[in-house]
Amino acid sequence: MKTGEKSSETALGYEQVRDELVEVVRRLERGGTTLEESLALWERGEELAQVCRRWLDGARARLDAALAERSDADDASGATPGEGEDAD
Repeated sequence: MKTGEKSSETALGYEQVRDELVEVVRRLERGGTTLEESLALWERGEELAQVCRRWLDGARARLDAALAERSDADDASGATPGEGEDAD
């Protein structure tokens, strides 16, 4: 992947990249392309999959950090897990 492509892909939202990846997969599954076109589609799909993976890894890191921060705040305040939550 070229440097310019990487920065433009990260500027795209996760949904946009995912939608393009879905379209690449559809075109590959549909067939009717030359070997060269299929290889280009495959390479593009791999690039898009990596961008999606980075988005998802980043989202997971943010969630983990938020949960850790909440846990640390609960520990500091002496709250017990589930305290203040409605019981079902």
